[in-house]
Amino acid sequence: MDARRRLLLLGTARLSAALAVPLVGRAAPADAARVNPFSLGVASGSPLPNAVILWTRLLADPLDAASMPPVALTVRWEVAEDEQFRRIAARGTAVAAPELAHSVHVDARGLEPGRWYWYRFMYGDAVSPVGRTRTAPARDVLPSMLKLAVASCQHWEYGSYAAHRHIVREAPDLVAFLGDYIYEWGPFQLRHPDKPQRVNESFTLEQYRARYAQYKSDPDLQAAHLAAPWIVTWDDHEVANDYGGLRDERLATDFPDRRAAAYQAFYEHMPVRLPDPRSFASVRMYQRYDWGRLARFHVLDDRQYRTPQACAKPGRGGSNVVNARACAELRDPARTMLGGEQEDWLAQGLATSRARWNILAQQTLMAQTTYAPIVTPEDGRFWTDGWDGYPLARRRLLDSLVKSGATNPLVLGGDVHTFYATELRTDFSRPESAQNRVVATELCGTSVTSSSRPQAKTLEYLTRNPHIKYGRSDKRGYMMLEVTPQATRARFMGLDDVRIVQSGVAPLATFRVADGRPGLEQIG
Repeated sequence: MDARRRLLLLGTARLSAALAVPLVGRAAPADAARVNPFSLGVASGSPLPNAVILWTRLLADPLDAASMPPVALTVRWEVAEDEQFRRIAARGTAVAAPELAHSVHVDARGLEPGRWYWYRFMYGDAVSPVGRTRTAPARDVLPSMLKLAVASCQHWEYGSYAAHRHIVREAPDLVAFLGDYIYEWGPFQLRHPDKPQRVNESFTLEQYRARYAQYKSDPDLQAAHLAAPWIVTWDDHEVANDYGGLRDERLATDFPDRRAAAYQAFYEHMPVRLPDPRSFASVRMYQRYDWGRLARFHVLDDRQYRTPQACAKPGRGGSNVVNARACAELRDPARTMLGGEQEDWLAQGLATSRARWNILAQQTLMAQTTYAPIVTPEDGRFWTDGWDGYPLARRRLLDSLVKSGATNPLVLGGDVHTFYATELRTDFSRPESAQNRVVATELCGTSVTSSSRPQAKTLEYLTRNPHIKYGRSDKRGYMMLEVTPQATRARFMGLDDVRIVQSGVAPLATFRVADGRPGLEQIG
């Protein structure tokens, strides 16, 4: 046996002893109390009326993946009807395999619909934090209210996670996170830095895993996962800035391998309901969740299947800002944001929905946003990474909304680090036409931390885009929605100072969308 193998076995034996289940009648090792295998916390998500996904990852040191032995470990889990775990509703064991970074996904089934539960994991004498979760209401029930927190874009480099601390205080029923849970670059350190540095970009599975571990070490983010179940989707920075399909900014020939590594790391760190993955070359992220008859969530993936961005800069992939008249690609009807299969899936889900509110949980701003005045429909200056880079795909989606007859379509977005409230029409070039009515309402959230443009520039955009009724880019925070059968009320919550962990928060604007009447009413 060579020296390297002996050292590996010695290190494995020591850590395994520190974490292992003590034998009956034998005390735990003396250093066991100093080891916390649940350093990344626990989480729940993807709620169904009778089930919820429970997640954890065993890792003793968030900045050292080698702090876990390269062997499979068995954890115990419990779901209870009370916080003291006197009334156990479900329990079992799960294997934390090194091939999946010792992550655990438990599909806890046999639960009652529409009620709160508490859950925890155990490994040896170590007990995880207790999380609170809930199941979706029964499919034929019309709940009186859903409290929904919406967040996105939490770059470690640009501030504290104070927004998550305030989300916990809101006591939501559900959290929707719409992408950019991590960013692929930055220094590896446990405190949020004072100054951003573009270093240590992630390319390999190990690097993406390390980035997630860093992010999930934050106590406020962990607390938000403990407070309620999450539904999640991804955007570009879980992989690489502005990637589209199998093309990145670098036009790298090995990008498919990088994307697969990033998709695997995402799965390993999120409470997502997915089939047992056999390959991460492609992962179906678009999913549908019903909240009784009150709301149907159509959770979209606008990265994996999209046509690469139009009119990219020479020798590069990714986004650009282009004059519409000079970029003929924008008008190609074959271009897609969601891919044909997902477009059909969405159309079917809208057509069969019995929900009072149909909520499209997707990544970015859907409303047209021209950076220059439009004289004719061929005019305008647009950013090609968002829906403006796929105008005919957007038109197909909005036409599908109308054709489906789905009630109260409500589009949620993130990505652009700005609060927007917009009214969506099938033809943005004819805002005053009686035939071109408002077909959906859009609420786009700012970032948890990531920076944006000056507010004066956003106000300029509003003057050129009359369907955008509100824009605020100088504040970080989250959205809080109260969805009832009669109306949806949305508060845009802005932090006082994202750099301060104990930052206060205040509502910047409040909007109401009435049942049966698409469009915005600002009430605060």
